[in-house]
Amino acid sequence: MLSHRKSLNILKKTDALLEGHFVLSSGLHSYKYIQCAKLLSFPSKAEKICKSLSKKIKKTFKNIDLILAPAMGGIIIGYEIGKQLKKETIFCERVKGKFTLRRGFKIKKGSKVLIIEDVITTGKSSMECVKLIKKANASLVGFASIIDRSTKKSLKIKKKIVSHLKIHVPTYKANKLPDDLKSIPITVPGSRFIK
Repeated sequence: MLSHRKSLNILKKTDALLEGHFVLSSGLHSYKYIQCAKLLSFPSKAEKICKSLSKKIKKTFKNIDLILAPAMGGIIIGYEIGKQLKKETIFCERVKGKFTLRRGFKIKKGSKVLIIEDVITTGKSSMECVKLIKKANASLVGFASIIDRSTKKSLKIKKKIVSHLKIHVPTYKANKLPDDLKSIPITVPGSRFIK
């Protein structure tokens, strides 16, 4: 498996882990921003991280019938992990703000489903996926991600998360910024609020 140091190096080289002053989709400010899409745009580098993650998934979850990934961030990682684990992989996407299965995708009754994302912060998207699994009378095996940047305070998920990397990313409210963070120009990354 890839070491923490080598993994961070890959994330930095692909600009998947940026440093500066960022306003996250939550409205909180941070010194770091994680954009796994940048990692996934380099398939040979992403493959190394995905191989390491798939080994952890195999060790932790013994019976998986299906992988479910939330769009957009989970589609490529879901595909790659599905390929490595030789499991059917589908994705859900937002329709009028709610995750829905489209394109003929179905979750079979009684199937064991693993939810996979690129980054888990609060677990909000993953928990929305859980509703689709319950609606299909299937069972949730667990959660997996390339990066887990959740905190106990922020996390909505109560089950175990298997991640390639656990990264602590301190966040701050706009009225409680450290002085050195205030001096760095603000960047507003991400796509959650694009209309």
